[in-house]
Amino acid sequence: MSRIVIFGAGGRAGRHAVAEAVARGHEVTAVVRDPAGHRDLTGPGVVVAAGDVTLAAGVAAVAADHDAAINAAARLDTPSELFYVNAARALLEGLTRAEVGRLVLIGIGTTLETAPGVPFHDTPGFPAEARAFSLGHSAGLEALRSAETGVDWLVLAPPPVVLDNGAARTGRYRTGDSRVLPAGENTAVFSYADLAVALVDEIENPRHHRSLTAVGF
Repeated sequence: MSRIVIFGAGGRAGRHAVAEAVARGHEVTAVVRDPAGHRDLTGPGVVVAAGDVTLAAGVAAVAADHDAAINAAARLDTPSELFYVNAARALLEGLTRAEVGRLVLIGIGTTLETAPGVPFHDTPGFPAEARAFSLGHSAGLEALRSAETGVDWLVLAPPPVVLDNGAARTGRYRTGDSRVLPAGENTAVFSYADLAVALVDEIENPRHHRSLTAVGF
């Protein structure tokens, strides 16, 4: 059993990550900006805490005495590049202070490559507004890559589609590298529940390190 701190626990991905971790017997600190608005997260094995993923001191305080961290936080009310770069830097600094050595972040499939050096968000016809958001994720990834840190981080990026929030957990997924995964036999839309399985698997048995890694069916 581990103690896992999950940032952005109030969102779809974060809630599924909390549920998956607790179901496996881990203790979870679910970090949200406003705990009063997320009282439903509280339950056996879960403590809800206030925190801002862009502030290193706050990250360090809430992550103290934990074994690993998951970041599912997102902000739509601030420029994506500013948010994801600040979050990456604050997480690495704060987790270092708290002596938390493993960090798994949820990426976005539009940053995955469709050809060498060509991310999905640079393909013809990709919407400009969505591209700006995706570029923020890319900037956050570069902040991770360029940092001198002892934190063993990993960005897991699901397919570049809207994930299924209601599908039941299958426990099945596959991983690749920084490219969009080729179509497999399973034609269903990848779910948040199975993304959560992959996230917690990488906490329990780390297989990928300091990389952008595709995950999906």
